[in-house]
Amino acid sequence: MIEQRVLRFAPLVLCLSLAAYAATANWGMIDLKVYWSLAPNVLTDELYSIDMPFTADFPLPFTYPPFAAAVFLPLSALPWTAARVVWQVLSLVCLWWLVRTALKALAGDVRYDERRALLWTAIALWFEPVRKTLDFGQINLVLVAGVFAAMLAVRQVVAGLGVGVAAGTKLTPAISGLYFLVTGRWKAALWSIAGFAVTVALGFLVSAGDSWRYWFELLGAADRVGPVGSVINQSLRGALSRSLGYDVEMSWPWLLAVAVSAGLTWFALRAAVRAGDAPAAVVTVQFFGLLVSPISWSHHWLWVIPLVLWLVHSRRNLVLAGVWVVAVCSDVITVLIDLQPSIWEIPRPWPLAVLGWIYPALALVTLGVIGWSCRSVRSHSGNGSANVRQVPGPAASS
Repeated sequence: MIEQRVLRFAPLVLCLSLAAYAATANWGMIDLKVYWSLAPNVLTDELYSIDMPFTADFPLPFTYPPFAAAVFLPLSALPWTAARVVWQVLSLVCLWWLVRTALKALAGDVRYDERRALLWTAIALWFEPVRKTLDFGQINLVLVAGVFAAMLAVRQVVAGLGVGVAAGTKLTPAISGLYFLVTGRWKAALWSIAGFAVTVALGFLVSAGDSWRYWFELLGAADRVGPVGSVINQSLRGALSRSLGYDVEMSWPWLLAVAVSAGLTWFALRAAVRAGDAPAAVVTVQFFGLLVSPISWSHHWLWVIPLVLWLVHSRRNLVLAGVWVVAVCSDVITVLIDLQPSIWEIPRPWPLAVLGWIYPALALVTLGVIGWSCRSVRSHSGNGSANVRQVPGPAASS
């Protein structure tokens, strides 16, 4: 009864949340300006030769594949003010869609209430990864919402093409292929490769010169996208570098941390797949990708949203859910950004270095909790949770 009374006010809460956001938002959207202003250079083979001047720290280059620039061309045709409005609306719709997709997956056979998605969207709007994505005008909400829906899709062609096209737009979604391999969705894996190959081919069709330069010269240059040691980089490499005082690159501290992450990921992923818990398996794969990537800006951690929903609505671990909500709503990353002497200076005083582990440290704990929780559910029920969408297997419709 109490929950139903709260849900009655969900539309009003969302409206108030959106109004508060609009009043406090940073409409600079610097990353969107990069996409908007530089994307047309792909038509003259100068996509990676011209940077957008940025007086505060460093010139900003276009860092995505040429296919992404082609995707942004219609947005570049709009006036700057119109482009910002369109992108904000699209991102907010994708936030709602991400929440809705997660809640529907968690509801399973239980009747789904649309108002719950409105309420959680109002709450998630204040998560630091969401705010940063909206303030920067990043593409993250569009990609995460699309990839999450694709990975949960039963039809393998939809799942594979969705992930493949997303990876061709921005490389980070490529980690999603691990989910297809572990769950034996071979057709989805092949379709994802095909979708990715099509984006590469279209990129060469639009600009062969830029495509050649991106895939054979610029790929893997982590320092090109920004300072590895800045606290906004919440990957293992960033956290380790700040703690040890130098860029660890792929040296033994990073390799050891990756080995620990891989072990926890295998434990969690195996347990989630055996329990038939698709949302848990998807989040596990994405958290592993965020941990081992050279650069995982804090606004890349949007996967916290389906995680928190899973922790709360599956009643797995309300304490961990509360810790994550406090971490992402306290905006500790912004505080640490203000406290760091320079984005280029890697060493940190130990209190700042410890706080700078907030996302990767919680992610490692989360992987352990997912594994333990899914094992416990499986041992009690034998078939996993009845209220969670089951992991699609290789027999899924193609």
